[in-house]
Amino acid sequence: MKIVVINGQNHKGSTYNVGKMLAEKIGRPEDIVEFFLPRDLNHFCAGCFTCVEDDTKCPYFEEKSRIMTAVEAADVLVFTTPTYCMRASAPMKSFIDLTFNYWMSHKPRKCMFSKKAVVVSTAAGSGSKKAVKDVKTAMFYWGVPYTLTYGVNVQAKNWNGVKDKKKAKIEKATTRLANKVLRKKRVKPGFKTKAMFGLMRMLQKANLGSGEAEKAYWEKNGWLEKGRPWR
Repeated sequence: MKIVVINGQNHKGSTYNVGKMLAEKIGRPEDIVEFFLPRDLNHFCAGCFTCVEDDTKCPYFEEKSRIMTAVEAADVLVFTTPTYCMRASAPMKSFIDLTFNYWMSHKPRKCMFSKKAVVVSTAAGSGSKKAVKDVKTAMFYWGVPYTLTYGVNVQAKNWNGVKDKKKAKIEKATTRLANKVLRKKRVKPGFKTKAMFGLMRMLQKANLGSGEAEKAYWEKNGWLEKGRPWR
């Protein structure tokens, strides 16, 4: 099982450690590929929209493609983001912005409709459950049909400061999450995802998408006819 972990921070703090604990319960260490933001993608979206025309025209294509090639090949995606000001980290938000062309409203990838994802966040105080929603929303629009979240308030500034009792609870929680992922052998889109895809399909057919290149992409995949990415 191939697992890709995208960390929304460079340092290996509480969130990183929880994500690592989870990933290693899902798969073997040798099957896990990790990326760190902003180290591996240190850019903000320029808003140039060229990726909708052609992915390779993104000014940050080379760095972005290293991550997304691994993402597309993975079975499970694990996102970790510390809670900053009640939300996901700025590097994680930037990553979401830079991959907006993967959304169902633009050029969704067929492979995303059969993946599983887990989003993890920790906070010294509160807000972790709000932070994970930012990434879960992106996963929905990517077409990922099965996304679990785990937000935990650790009452500490770093992993060394987290109390043993709290770490024991986290250990049990990550075991439960890993078991859920492993038990779910095959995933497929539910009604909400299919409905959103159908709406985006209608817009593309009515030439209300983002241009000819985008519509041509949908046509090439057969999605304006009877084809669907989950079939």
